[in-house]
Amino acid sequence: MKVYTINDNPYINKPVVTIGIFDGVHKGHKYILKSLIERARETGGKSVVITLWPHPRIVLDKDMWNFKLLHSQEEKIHHLSKLGLDYYIVIPFNTELASMAACDFVQQYLVDKLHVSRLILGYDNTFGRDRQGSPDSLASCAERSGLIVEKLDELKLSEVNISSTTVRNALLEGNLEASRELLDYDYYLEGTVIMGNQLGRKLGYPTANINPQSAYKLIPRDGVYAVHIEYKNVLYPGMLNVGIRPTIDSANPVKVIEAHLFDQDIDLYDQEVVIHFRKRIRDEKKFPNLEGLKQQLQEDEREIKTYFSSN
Repeated sequence: MKVYTINDNPYINKPVVTIGIFDGVHKGHKYILKSLIERARETGGKSVVITLWPHPRIVLDKDMWNFKLLHSQEEKIHHLSKLGLDYYIVIPFNTELASMAACDFVQQYLVDKLHVSRLILGYDNTFGRDRQGSPDSLASCAERSGLIVEKLDELKLSEVNISSTTVRNALLEGNLEASRELLDYDYYLEGTVIMGNQLGRKLGYPTANINPQSAYKLIPRDGVYAVHIEYKNVLYPGMLNVGIRPTIDSANPVKVIEAHLFDQDIDLYDQEVVIHFRKRIRDEKKFPNLEGLKQQLQEDEREIKTYFSSN
């Protein structure tokens, strides 16, 4: 898959295009992208994904306290590149583009710049000023431009609406089973290991404190998880806590992400790792003392090792 910005002015033979953010590249996205690839092959053209970056909510500063993404731009490109797409084109998003009417966007970017003849859109795909560019509303301006707009049917999974929002909500509820069903893979988090207070080592559970690579990356609900820690392409089983560590840091509650590798002694400080979330075990708890915390960690370890041995 070749990656460009629109300012690179790429020449693409018979581009068949879809537009979207494609956060998470979930099953609904894959349904659209598979249809895109099939149409491109049928017409002897090239499959092209067009996206906007930075994310519109970042530029427009909309509800930023609650804004989280399933994928960084790099992670998204990685997932899309495995699907057999030909091109990925980024249009830099700014306030000027936000004010552009959908028909003007289609004419300026799709028709004039890329010479697109076919646009594939999901049933609820919208873009342009006030999100007025839907498959139905684009019919008149598309006809003037000689552009064929194809609206795909909705894809549902067991009566559940497949969307990035549905996936985010599942992760924020700690429902990894639901997120896995929608994504078709285990949710993961990339980050750098930073220095912690090293109290875990005194308890017999040294931890790697993870600083996420992206400030906008969604962190699943607080609690204890069975995870695989990927380091240099090797997966190590372990357990992870997301939360404020109330037994230790009750006076200074700052959310941390700390992972313990089972039966390993690897110096991970300043190293890049990937956390693959497999199963949520329990809520974070406050214990009366460190001994109570240690006993719970031992129980967590036994439960998670049993989970891994049976999965």
